[in-house]
This record gives sequence, C-alpha cells and structure tokens, in this order.
Amino acid sequence: QVQLVESGGGLVQAGGSLRLSCAVSGRTLSSYVMKWYRQAPGKGREFVAQINRSATSTYYDDSVRGRFTISRDNAKNMVYLQMNSLKPEDTAVYYCNASPVSGTIYWGQGTQVTVSS
Repeated sequence: QVQLVESGGGLVQAGGSLRLSCAVSGRTLSSYVMKWYRQAPGKGREFVAQINRSATSTYYDDSVRGRFTISRDNAKNMVYLQMNSLKPEDTAVYYCNASPVSGTIYWGQGTQVTVSS
C-alpha cells in the first residue's frame, strides 16, 4: 500500500508562485512514475506534469509548460511541483499520482490552489 500526501497549496495572486509537495510512504518511490493532475470546479481531472522514475525525463501539459517544474527526490520519498507565473485558470485541486509499470495506481487526497486576479 502506498500513501501520498500533498501539501503546499493556498491562495496566491496572479503572477505569484507556489511549491506543492507530495510525500510518499509505503513503497520505494523509485518504483513509480510520478504525476501531478488537477481538477478545477465543474471540470474533469486533467494531467499537469510527469517525471520518470530516475528523474531524467519530464513532460508537461501545454497549458503549464514553461511555468511549472516537476521534480523528485527518491532518497526523501518526495515529489514537487514548482508553479510560477500563476494564472487564475490554474485554480484547482492538485493531486499527486503514483503510477507503477503495472499494478495499482495511487492518488493523494489533493491540495487546493486558488489564484486571484
């Protein structure tokens, strides 16, 4: 069983920055591709960013590329999402996701990010 706990959300003005953290416990973090998703009010959950197991490759949705940076520290069992130049449309609940090569996918409980204009 894997537990994911997100933190770091909050209220920020447009143009500001936040750093989300995802603490992973229960299994070795290096076994998982790690991803961030978000869900805005009234919308479905959408992909934001992912990082491979060795942190050598990242991928971003077009809407955040160049503004957000995903990173991981396997030794600390932590995953991060640095969010810069935030926009009101970035307002959402942000979820951490652990995806193995095969098997169960795990989700955190989410952290709220609100960007005011």
